[in-house]
Amino acid sequence: MAELGIRDERGVEQAIELGLGKEDSDQDKKDEDLKPWEQHSAVISIPRYDYKAPSSLLERSHSGFLITCPIKREKSATKEAIPILEEHMKFVCTNDFERSEPCSTIVVAKRRKTCSQDADSSDRLEKNIDANLSADSCETADENASKRENISLVKLTRSGLLLFTLPVLNYQHVIDTLSSIFRSLGSGNQKPPIWCHRIFPIQETCCLTEKDLHAVVTNLVQRYFSSKQGEPERSIKFAVGYNRRGIEETELRNKKFTSTIALLEKNKCFSVVAGAFKNVVENSTVDLKSPEVVILVELLPLSGLPPESLMVGVSVLPCEFVITKPRLCVKPLLINTERNK
Repeated sequence: MAELGIRDERGVEQAIELGLGKEDSDQDKKDEDLKPWEQHSAVISIPRYDYKAPSSLLERSHSGFLITCPIKREKSATKEAIPILEEHMKFVCTNDFERSEPCSTIVVAKRRKTCSQDADSSDRLEKNIDANLSADSCETADENASKRENISLVKLTRSGLLLFTLPVLNYQHVIDTLSSIFRSLGSGNQKPPIWCHRIFPIQETCCLTEKDLHAVVTNLVQRYFSSKQGEPERSIKFAVGYNRRGIEETELRNKKFTSTIALLEKNKCFSVVAGAFKNVVENSTVDLKSPEVVILVELLPLSGLPPESLMVGVSVLPCEFVITKPRLCVKPLLINTERNK
């Protein structure tokens, strides 16, 4: 027995000398060297860019989310953002669906009725089939709801940004999703994100022209106050925020195109947006320090579009979604951190 043990030890030593088992040790060492987000890259897959999205944005408006993150950390932020958005979009969509069609209640009632009645076997079979058909229709509705949650990742020309668009235009859904995220973070149910800094809910997109921007702002303001039971009787304080991320680089490269787009100038854009707001709410004043309603316009640096075709995302938000200092913008997901400057 002692001789067998010595032979086994010698066999292991010889195997190590020959390099056997080196792959396993190298793999273990490689796993130790990988960062946590790199180790989980195989678990959370990153979707491919939807290269049809830019042309689709030109054809019609979309809702979506614009997320800020550290430069060169876009992949890590994408992996982090997708499960957060999907979880809260599904929660919001489920609540909306249950309020509109309480399908599960109908199915339970039918099944309870089937079980409580003393009928013959044929009647029971027919009722069970009806219940199953109702269940199938409910599952189909749930599948349709889940399809509405699908989001597309759009390629941008600027680092530090992620753009997700929804397949349908849903003004309130994006607002409710961000509200759900803030509530979960505030209650501690949601783990604080590491890479995602801010989430800007885009209610509607449009081309950066005076006509289109005026129409979109008018529509969103009307929808905002219609949900508040009509136009307010007292004066409303509002503010306008306009973010032109990366426009300086665009101006340097394409001066002949950007010089013809007047709305690239902030004062001109503010004038158009404020004019559209006051057309809807006549009794309103601009207040940058403590606004009740904020209209945010965000330039979208889309990849694959002609330089003269600039797109913006627009939202009308209540004051609890924004901060005014040091600048007017959406609240960060983490407060009082150095990175959220």
